[in-house]
Amino acid sequence: MLRHLNHNRLLRIAGLFTWAVIGVPLLMLSLAPAERLGEGGALIAIESWPTWGAWAVFGMSYAWLTRGLGERRIRAFDHLLVLLLAGSAIGISYYSQSGLGSILLMVVACVLPWLLPLWVGVALLVACEFVIVPVYVRGFDFTWVEAVLQAALYVGFTGFAFVTGFVARQQAQAREEQRRLNAELRATRALLAESVRVNERTRISRELHDLLGHHLTALSLNLEIASHLASGQAQEHVNQAQTLAKLLLSDVREAVSQLRDDDAIDMRATLLPLAEHVPSLQVDMQLPVQFVVDDPERAHVLLRCTQEIITNAVRHSGASLLRLRYSQDADAVRLDARDDGRGAEVTRAGNGLTGMRERLAAYGGSLQVETAPDRGFVLRLELPLADATGLRDAARRGRGRPA
Repeated sequence: MLRHLNHNRLLRIAGLFTWAVIGVPLLMLSLAPAERLGEGGALIAIESWPTWGAWAVFGMSYAWLTRGLGERRIRAFDHLLVLLLAGSAIGISYYSQSGLGSILLMVVACVLPWLLPLWVGVALLVACEFVIVPVYVRGFDFTWVEAVLQAALYVGFTGFAFVTGFVARQQAQAREEQRRLNAELRATRALLAESVRVNERTRISRELHDLLGHHLTALSLNLEIASHLASGQAQEHVNQAQTLAKLLLSDVREAVSQLRDDDAIDMRATLLPLAEHVPSLQVDMQLPVQFVVDDPERAHVLLRCTQEIITNAVRHSGASLLRLRYSQDADAVRLDARDDGRGAEVTRAGNGLTGMRERLAAYGGSLQVETAPDRGFVLRLELPLADATGLRDAARRGRGRPA
């Protein structure tokens, strides 16, 4: 069963299990007398209900923060819950006068790399461990030096847990990068296969036109001359041969026309692999039923722009939904891309957007970007075609490929 769980879910289950197990000693403490003596004879008060409240807050906060861990964007509310999570662990130690909160901080350490920047997470963990120092002094009758050393020991434990979570996060990012590269490879392979098919059909049509068409034309001319020289029954056979040669020449021309008519790249087969299995992002891609482009270079531009839009939505926008709407007419391909990401006050053109504009500008295309805080990004792309016949719809072609 564990093989069907990814490491993110295993981390969540392990943390919740540890949280539940911590409830056992808390229960034993709550069933003990209301007061007990510490090792040095100091009177220690056990705060039962606040302890259980902090324990419950920790469990709910952890369950919320680890849902879809690594597959959803982190919001400001999540950062507040991180502080509440760490605070509830500290509260458990203070109310129960035990080191149980430090154990829960190790659970916190495993998920902090997914929720906070590296050094912010490290600083928070160190601060939390040393905040519990007075508990060791009061609850365990440690000296201040011993209490600091105890906190430093727990810092080492939590540091190990933090590094484990950090490595798990890096592995998840590496898998996502591998998935993205695989998707791009499949799309590029589909584009290459379409280009090879187009080139082969073009080569065949040229061979038919240049070789077979030429010889059939010469044959027709010779049969025309023979029909004037022959007489009687021979002339009848020559006329029949001349008619057959003309029909064959007409068939060859029709076959060449059909081959040239079908030498466009199917963009559906090229673009659809990019939208498959994108973690943390749902790609809603709508394409025309008949979506073909004559020029392989323009098809490549459209492919690369689509790749860049999806990558930006995952890496920079923090979106959970990306809508891609392609449209076609006789002169250009247009793409309207919208995501529900965080947006920005001002659009800063990085390498991705700059590269898209350069690719489009080389073919007379354009790119418009609109954004606002909490409104996501809107990109409008227009790519002119090589000629007025670059995109052909099903009605004009008279037949279509299956969608």
